[in-house]
Amino acid sequence: MTSSRLPGKVMLPILGESLLFRMIERLQMIKHAAQLVIAIPEEERGGAIECEAKRIGVPCFCGDLNNLLDRHYQVARLFNADIVLKIPSDCPLIDPRIIDQVLDFYESHEGEYDYVSNLHPATFPDGNDVEIMTMDCISKVWQEATRKLELEHTTPYIWENPEKFRIANVVWETGKDYSMSHRFTIDYLADYEFIRTVFENLYPNKPDFSCDDILQLLEERPDIYEINAEYSGVNWYRNHLDELKTISADQTKTIPG
Repeated sequence: MTSSRLPGKVMLPILGESLLFRMIERLQMIKHAAQLVIAIPEEERGGAIECEAKRIGVPCFCGDLNNLLDRHYQVARLFNADIVLKIPSDCPLIDPRIIDQVLDFYESHEGEYDYVSNLHPATFPDGNDVEIMTMDCISKVWQEATRKLELEHTTPYIWENPEKFRIANVVWETGKDYSMSHRFTIDYLADYEFIRTVFENLYPNKPDFSCDDILQLLEERPDIYEINAEYSGVNWYRNHLDELKTISADQTKTIPG
């Protein structure tokens, strides 16, 4: 709700429901059993998101505004999590099949990894971000991480210290890399227009539409792709290239204009 570029973005309307509702709806489509919790800042207690969470029937946890690592750690402890599956709230087009794919990999290698993601490095279209951590892993990060970016973004301490963690990355099985060319996340008004248009075209006939369905739509309707194409590749990395050893300049782009 406090986004500087698009305030209140998770409550914007999509086909008569909030963007948050539509995202929760997609998360509930995964085949794996999972306790879903919406983790918001303490400052927003009693606000629009908590009210929406109650309406949807999903627990809502209030934690630190800027220290998301602490927020994720505390909610995991409260709900006695076995593992933590972190999904950013600005990914309303996330494909539940991709979440299951990363979970399948983690479970098929049970006990082998502390952290599994599909974004370090990313290959899927931006907005399909999945990160899995064991409780031992997030506890260690919570105890040791100190830099602002590590607290704000939860997992960079893991990336930057591979000698301390057993790390795996799931790549897009197509062999392609659309992480810098296709933007399915929301940070700007153009992103909202893109996401709303995708839902309007796909949801009525297939509520559980996939990443492949979106890409097929964009092939048929390049005008939809162009709605937010100028922001493709723009991500938070751009502000921390001098701080992150494991991120290169070709993994981000500056804001147009």
